[in-house]
Amino acid sequence: MRVLVTGGAGFIGSHTVDLLLAKGYGVRVLDGLVPPVHAAKIPPEYVPRQVDFVCGDVRDRATWQRALSGIEAVFHLAAYQDYLPDFSTFIHTNSVSTALLYEVVIAERLPVHKVVVASSQAVYGEGKYRCRAKCGADPNGALSGAIRFPPMREERQLIQCEWELKCPECGAFMTPEASDEAGVNPHNSYAISKYAQEMIALSLGRRYGVPTVCLRYSIVQGARQSFRNAYSGILRIFTQRLLHGNAPVCFEDGQQLRDYVSVHDVARANALVLEDDRADFGTFNVGGSHRKTVLEYARLVAKRAGIEIEPEIPGLYRVGDVRHIVSDITKLCALGWTPVVSLEDIVDEYISWARSERDLHDYSPQAETHMRAVGTIRRTASRLGAD
Repeated sequence: MRVLVTGGAGFIGSHTVDLLLAKGYGVRVLDGLVPPVHAAKIPPEYVPRQVDFVCGDVRDRATWQRALSGIEAVFHLAAYQDYLPDFSTFIHTNSVSTALLYEVVIAERLPVHKVVVASSQAVYGEGKYRCRAKCGADPNGALSGAIRFPPMREERQLIQCEWELKCPECGAFMTPEASDEAGVNPHNSYAISKYAQEMIALSLGRRYGVPTVCLRYSIVQGARQSFRNAYSGILRIFTQRLLHGNAPVCFEDGQQLRDYVSVHDVARANALVLEDDRADFGTFNVGGSHRKTVLEYARLVAKRAGIEIEPEIPGLYRVGDVRHIVSDITKLCALGWTPVVSLEDIVDEYISWARSERDLHDYSPQAETHMRAVGTIRRTASRLGAD
């Protein structure tokens, strides 16, 4: 089978390409090789030579026509991800490109038998919580509190360091729970574009008989995460700071809870839903069993790097961040998948890879300066005027 992987020169895409080749698939890559992820318009060294490579923009119809020729399945992994306020770029790159993919497939009656779309845990917004009070409890007291899907935290809360979420009904504090695929509540431009992408793909796929699967990735970790895209990617940011003698910086109070998954486990999930018809027209979380606070994660990275530097908590927060988010992976595990790479192995692999790369630099100071200039990073009231 001939498979197209958009974003195949990137982080998740390249590992997916490796696995597909190992399984005997013919692979074509469509990638724009755009900054900041890529530094040049040539494929990275890790892209195998036997791959048929198309350099082009997923927002361009002619590029899709060229890339889809002779293709039987598509992984649409190309995406724009950042915290910057260029809102239309998210929609055009993530949502419009998906509509264009189906437009070309359907208009030209191409024999595409499966499309797998990369979505994100971000579509859950603040995620799923349970009220700690008896708000919403059943008459027999079987529930300690009602399930809530809270709205985004307000600016007035964040500037006063009121990090935790309260029940919108009774005002009691809430406890985060793993988010399953049912409750969606995107809060930022990236999340909105990803949920729109899902709706486009699943709706058009069903209507026109193109089996489609959407995968909502948690925080994916591993080698080949570009150093230059320093606006996101907790492992790369902490690693590049530590390897240059700088402390990891934690936003808010560092107690944000996240789950982390290896890129190798993600590539296996991608291959599984390609090959298993039970996944067709489904949406699945692809997360890890590794749940740690941001501060715990920073300390783990420092320990695995053998560097004794305590993380910093400078009184900054990032607009659009959620407080706690972890994914319920029960649905995908029912198809036979489970994450197998330990968090320690994830970190060790990345640190080893980073140390071997010639272009390892600490890009975080420039990224922070820019994000603060555009209002993405802000100071709490207690630290205003600290600069």
